Amino acid sequence: MQSSLKKSLYLGLAALSFGAVATVSTTANAASKAKVTSSKTLKTAADSRNVQATGKNALYTKPGTVKGAKKVASTTTMKKLATSKKSANYFRAYYQQVTNKGTVYYKVVSMDGKYRGYVYGGKKQGTFAGGIKSAKTMKDASLPSNTTVYFTKPGKSNVTWDAPKNTQYKASKQVKDTTPFATDTLTVTKAATKTREGSLYYYVEDAKNPTINGWIYSGAVTATKPATDTYNEKTDVKVNFVSATGKTVASTTLSNLNGSDNKLATAKGTDVSADVNTKATDAWGNALLSGTGYTYTKGDSVNKSAIASAKTGDTLSLIVNQNANADTKIQFYGLNSDQTKGADQLKAYTSGDATATTVVFPKVSAAFTGAADSAFTGSDLQTYLTTNGLTTLNTPSYKDANGKQVYTKYTFNNAVAGTYSTTKNAQAFYKATVVDGASPVDTPTTTTTNSASYFA
Repeated sequence: MQSSLKKSLYLGLAALSFGAVATVSTTANAASKAKVTSSKTLKTAADSRNVQATGKNALYTKPGTVKGAKKVASTTTMKKLATSKKSANYFRAYYQQVTNKGTVYYKVVSMDGKYRGYVYGGKKQGTFAGGIKSAKTMKDASLPSNTTVYFTKPGKSNVTWDAPKNTQYKASKQVKDTTPFATDTLTVTKAATKTREGSLYYYVEDAKNPTINGWIYSGAVTATKPATDTYNEKTDVKVNFVSATGKTVASTTLSNLNGSDNKLATAKGTDVSADVNTKATDAWGNALLSGTGYTYTKGDSVNKSAIASAKTGDTLSLIVNQNANADTKIQFYGLNSDQTKGADQLKAYTSGDATATTVVFPKVSAAFTGAADSAFTGSDLQTYLTTNGLTTLNTPSYKDANGKQVYTKYTFNNAVAGTYSTTKNAQAFYKATVVDGASPVDTPTTTTTNSASYFA
């Protein structure tokens, strides 16, 4: 009986001891968790709080080291968002919390609103580090040669915005339908490209209706002035520019035409061929075809015949020919830390000492080409770069300021839209990373002999 009592006391004390240890352990773990000691709303200019993920830290429902924090997006997901080519995956930082461990967390929301939570932001308040870094969602671009433009296709698509979609959080449309402003004259005052997509946008101002001032996709405006009057079959002739395959490339109207007596026509079917012949010049037609990759020639036999028989109320089909392909040279640029154009253009390494901006281009089979004056998108240029192994470029090894052997690796970031041309170059932008050691292009050196022909 005494033996049984001793065993009971021993087991009871053991259980009590285990419970005490467990309690102490739980308390210790809880105490080791960080606590938020300060919180504040960020009040600096909104665009100065545009950030992008670095992929180093996950996104949480509260600061990651605080008790109860749950993952909103894993580190793997954040890495994907960091290298995304979509503006929707940028973030806006709007709230800051600091823990008793001295760590700073920022509450962020993705531009499309899909992700929202806290991410580690380093040790210094007001500075974006750790899991996020500052982002410049737009890059300045050159104004077009003609800054007076009009809506290409007035309607509910491609309207004006207070900022291009997803370049600012909650960017919104200035107007839902541009149809009422179809004939308004717009003035381009700013131009910029989306950093990630490379698409070109213009900021347009409307003196007549300032409420629609805003950013619009460059392809949604044209330098061609729309007809301001309703088509009049007694005085006008419609014109379609048609390719050899029957495709209507562009359309317009020749209005208020004179008859053979050199007076304004007053009836449908009036012979206006002389006036059409005077107005339908090469310069007139090619201005309307700008950016299409087609050319109009008044002297073409088919066109001469159509013009010679022009009567009011007619629809003339004028033949246009696709331009010959233009091999378009490409300029390569590095990006500095704030995602703007680097000061130095990348050049092909030839011989001698390498530098941080002399890259070895792989051999390419063909130039970046398309019908002269026709438009290409940033995606078109990216496809060409990908197909020809140009998304990653390396310099040969060189010595840094400390005498250490390094090389610079350039990784494709974005390409800019433009038009195929033998006089205007396409542009591609790369992120630079300095890597220790020997470059993969050191032995053998693979500098191409054709880079001078294809790359500016």
